[in-house]
Amino acid sequence: MKLSHFNFDLPEELLAERPSDIRDESRLMVLDRKNQTIEHKLFKDIIDYFDEGDVMILNNTKVFPARLYGNKEKTGARIEVFLLRELNEEQRLWDVLVDPARKIRIGNKLYFGDDETLVAEVIDNTTSRGRTLRFLYDGSYSEFRRKLTELGETPLPKYIKRDVEPEDEERYQTIFAKNEGAVAAPTAGLHFSKHLLKRLEIKGIELPEVTLHVGLGTFNPVEVEDLSKHKMDSEEIYITKPATDIINRGIAEKRRVCAVGTTAMRAIESSVSSSGTLNEFSGWTNKFIFPPYDFSIANSMITNFHTPKSTLLMMVSAFAGHDFMKKAYEEAVKEKYRFYTYGDAMLII
Repeated sequence: MKLSHFNFDLPEELLAERPSDIRDESRLMVLDRKNQTIEHKLFKDIIDYFDEGDVMILNNTKVFPARLYGNKEKTGARIEVFLLRELNEEQRLWDVLVDPARKIRIGNKLYFGDDETLVAEVIDNTTSRGRTLRFLYDGSYSEFRRKLTELGETPLPKYIKRDVEPEDEERYQTIFAKNEGAVAAPTAGLHFSKHLLKRLEIKGIELPEVTLHVGLGTFNPVEVEDLSKHKMDSEEIYITKPATDIINRGIAEKRRVCAVGTTAMRAIESSVSSSGTLNEFSGWTNKFIFPPYDFSIANSMITNFHTPKSTLLMMVSAFAGHDFMKKAYEEAVKEKYRFYTYGDAMLII
C-alpha cells in the first residue's frame, strides 16, 4: 500500500482541543471485523465486550514535562527546546528539538528560568531541527532533574493551539502511568477512569502492563509514497516476565487479548517468539506496522482516531482491514467523532 491510500479530508473542528470532562464518557466506536458492523457507544461500555480471563494490555509509560523555553545568549531570542531523550546522565547530554532551529548553532548557549541557573550549550546538530545539548547546572543529578521538571511544561501536540492549562498536567497522563520517559501520552489509555479500571478488575479482566516510552518518531510525518522506505525513530520498551505470563496464558486459553493503544501493540509486536507468544524484552524498537501485516499477540485493540497519513492510521488499517477502516473513518467524520490526542476512541474486535 502507498502513502496516498491513507489520506482523507479531516475537518479542523474535529481535532479535539480539550479532553472530555469525564475520562470514560468519551464516545466509543466499536468495529466488529468478523461481522463488518459498526456500533456507537460510550467508552465506559467497553466492559460489555470483555469477560473474565480476558486480557487488556496497558502501556504504563509516564509523560515528563518535555517542553522548555530558553533565551539565547546575547540576543535574548526566545527558543523552544523539546527534550527527546537523555543520552548521558553523568554529562547531562540530551537529544532535543529546537524552534526556531535556524538560530541555533553549535557553541550557542541557552539560559532557562528567571534566575538563569540552568544553562545549556549546543554541542552537535543531529537533524534540521535536532540538536544535542549539554546542560550545565550547579547541583546534584536529582536536583538537576527537579529543575527540568520545574521549568518544563506538559508537551501537548502542536495542533492544540491554546496555551497549556493547569489541568493538562493531570489529564495528559493515564491514571496507570508509572515509568517516566515519554514525550507524548499513550492516548488510548487516557479514556480509562479509576472507576472503570476497578469495574474491569472486579469482572476478572487481566490488566498486565508493558512500557513503551513514546517518542516523537510515532508522529513524524511519512514523506515517502513507498511505505517500506519510511524509517521509524527508535522507542524504548520494557516487557516483564509477569506481564508475558498473563498475556501468554490469555493466548493459550483463546481469550480476548486487547492492546490498549498503538504503543502497546507496537511493544508486544516487537518481541514475538517463533511460536507466536510474547517474550520478555528490554531494549529499543523501530518497528513500523503497515498493511499487509500479520499480528501475533493481540486479537483486539483500543485506539483513538488518527490524523491522515500517520503511522498510527497505517497500523489501524493493518489491524482492521483497510476498506473497513476507511468506512469507519468516513462514519466518524459524518458523526463528528473527535480526533487525535484528546479525542474519542475506537474498539476493534
